[in-house]
Amino acid sequence: MAYWLMKSEPTVFGIDHLAGAPRQTTSWDGVRNYQVRNMLRDDVRQGDQAFFYHSGCAVPGIAGIVNIVSAAHPDATAFDPSSEYYDAKSTFAEPIWYSVDVQLAQRFATLVTLPQLRGEKALKSMKLLQRGNRLSITPVRAAEWVHILALVP
Repeated sequence: MAYWLMKSEPTVFGIDHLAGAPRQTTSWDGVRNYQVRNMLRDDVRQGDQAFFYHSGCAVPGIAGIVNIVSAAHPDATAFDPSSEYYDAKSTFAEPIWYSVDVQLAQRFATLVTLPQLRGEKALKSMKLLQRGNRLSITPVRAAEWVHILALVP
């Protein structure tokens, strides 16, 4: 099993949206970064877990945990001309963009905030906290995962 951190803006799609989805499951779609696409396609596996991270908001932080419940599959939003994530170059025969399905595993009562994470010496090498890192999905080391779980109230 591998661990990940998946970022989303809570006003676009937050943990509350996921909690309200049928079976608390949705496709993690709309990723339009080649490096992240490659991770979704090649590295993220069914059975992995990820922190659900709220970004682009007043208080960014980890809002909960999701289970990866499907292998990578072509991102359907790329084929939908009415979607803001539509890509005319992506076809069913040769998809460019991929997504995975996630299911809510745990919703934290309070966020584990970015300042909290930055204050933890044990997390100083965490990808999320590296200068210039803006990727929407990053790997999390097992020791980092365990350390962060210990911060959850």
